[in-house]
Amino acid sequence: MSKEELIKLGFEKQTEESDPANPFYYYTLDITKGLSFISNSNDEVEDGKWFVEFFNTEIPVRYYDYDKTLTLIELIKDGMIKPKQK
Repeated sequence: MSKEELIKLGFEKQTEESDPANPFYYYTLDITKGLSFISNSNDEVEDGKWFVEFFNTEIPVRYYDYDKTLTLIELIKDGMIKPKQK
């Protein structure tokens, strides 16, 4: 997956500057509270290919393909129960 595809999916760039000499960045997408995706960081990208995985899981669930990631996001959003309007 490319950086442009991550942005197209709605991922937002997060910059980490804990080491000012070597700042790095990654992308995140919050689906709902407690369910987020995170990408690898720019210093882990190989051959321009990014991946995303569910954030903060014991065993990583990782996706490299744009179409599969898009389908997964759509399926998750489709299954979300929307709050009742008052």
